[in-house]
Amino acid sequence: MRLEGSCHCGAVKFRVESPHPYPYQRCYCSICRKTQGGGGYAINLGADNATLRVTGRQHVTIYHARMKEPGDARAHRSPAERHFCSLCGSALWLYDARWPELVHPFASAIDTPLPAAPDSTHIMLAFKAPWVAVEAGPQDRRCDRYPEESIAEWHARHGLDEGA
Repeated sequence: MRLEGSCHCGAVKFRVESPHPYPYQRCYCSICRKTQGGGGYAINLGADNATLRVTGRQHVTIYHARMKEPGDARAHRSPAERHFCSLCGSALWLYDARWPELVHPFASAIDTPLPAAPDSTHIMLAFKAPWVAVEAGPQDRRCDRYPEESIAEWHARHGLDEGA
């Protein structure tokens, strides 16, 4: 599915092909919550990085979060790149060179109507803010950290893979 997205001010527009466009995975970690999740979580989609096309790239800025695991003496810089509009601050997509074939557009930046997910997976609940109510349905999965199931595997399990 072709996804088209943009920032709030319109300075940055992008398109990307996504075989996994269902917005089902809600991340409650402090990084996602603070950089793009006003409701206490953020939703990242899966897409093919080779198809990403951007206009207004001169207005894109990158943020690398600082992360500190329990037991670490100090925080380290995340290799994941969170891309934002430098003019209005809209979160656009995440890229991580450890998985160069993937890019993760933030559902909040997508202008294309997205299909409704039959259920959700709530991840990184160990880092959820205390004020956030997890609105989980009876079929939803809950994970303290990352799930074992990938975005592609979730789509395949539901028979929602493009071309499947």
